[in-house]
Amino acid sequence: MTRSRNELNDTQALTDTQDDTQDSGMTETDNDNIARDDADPWAGIRPYQDDEVAEVLARLSRDTELLTALTRFRLPRLSRYLPSLSRTLASIAIRREVRDVTSVNDFQMRLASYMQRMIRTSTDDFRVEGLDALDPDTAYLFIGNHRDISLDPAFVNYALYLAGRNTVRIAIGDNLLKKPYVTDLMRLNKSFIVPRSARGKRAMLAAYQKLSGYIRHSILEDNHSIWMAQREGRAKDGIDRTDPAILKMMTMARRSLERDVSIGEAIHELRLVPVSVSYEYDPCDTQKARELHALHTSGHYAKSQFEDIQSIVAGITGAKGRVKLRFGTPLGADFTSADAVAAEIDRQVLSGYHLFPTHYLALEALGDAPELVDVSGVSTADRARFRTRLEEVPHELREWWLAQYANPVRNKAGRLPR
Repeated sequence: MTRSRNELNDTQALTDTQDDTQDSGMTETDNDNIARDDADPWAGIRPYQDDEVAEVLARLSRDTELLTALTRFRLPRLSRYLPSLSRTLASIAIRREVRDVTSVNDFQMRLASYMQRMIRTSTDDFRVEGLDALDPDTAYLFIGNHRDISLDPAFVNYALYLAGRNTVRIAIGDNLLKKPYVTDLMRLNKSFIVPRSARGKRAMLAAYQKLSGYIRHSILEDNHSIWMAQREGRAKDGIDRTDPAILKMMTMARRSLERDVSIGEAIHELRLVPVSVSYEYDPCDTQKARELHALHTSGHYAKSQFEDIQSIVAGITGAKGRVKLRFGTPLGADFTSADAVAAEIDRQVLSGYHLFPTHYLALEALGDAPELVDVSGVSTADRARFRTRLEEVPHELREWWLAQYANPVRNKAGRLPR
């Protein structure tokens, strides 16, 4: 991704490449492709539509890999000794569960009940601030800090659902869509695909141009809100920071129509709203510490084949303690650079980030910056729970585990380590 990010950072290179592409000759095959694109230009990346739901659900009920995964989780003994029978039972269960699902909204209403159960069993409290200040009939581009692969946008959606508002379309990297059934499930849940695997400068630029066009179309034409992370990948070190390259990508569609438009105007029309999600405990904190430790000691970390899927499951099922979601205010047009936009997003995300006892206790345990440690709101139960969690972490990972929780305190105080 490094090469494509550098390309995005060079705005002139992007526009030059777009001009070069427009000047190239067209073949009959190209014209056929364009005709198909005109009918549904974002078919390959957009969420599924209502008229596609029945076919996708039928496909999922027959997907051997999905059925095998479900039975290994829900029927482990039966799947080991009678795998064919277990898959048949799983297929029947899926068809029964979705028999009345005929639209994307129906599918999400099914998910809402699971979300309610997840919050009841794995969180101690969930609070939302700032949403009531946003117009319920206006689409926004919510750009948020990224701590959990699936739960960050899921909590945004749940807050919107509780407020009686339409849920968001969710940006998801194609690196997470390694299995067809995962792609189907994500796109049924209103996810659209962010390209990260395209090869070559022109292919990557074309993919980003299409993505930018879809984002703009969703906000301005469909009046449908979007959630995107402020950077590629989760903030495993607990430091939330916006990547300006993402902001440049967002404005590509507008700049292709109006080369001289300011980035402030291009951002303003998308109605960007920063969002902060804060978890008291991260169910994936030890796994993140293991990755950070490996990168520090050997300079390399190799993910297992399905590590991202395992992280999704751990995030959903693991104990999170208290969770707080804070919606910021829409960005104006008075920005002259992507860096300035990123700085304002960072300011709002950091301002809205809630510090729990875990954050102060982690900083206290590290022994540095004692003047930043505020334990006035820390109870005996908080300390006992924190100590129990810390004792479960392997000794060689503890510094990295603690840093994840301590860094938001340092970041708010402008005291991040160099």
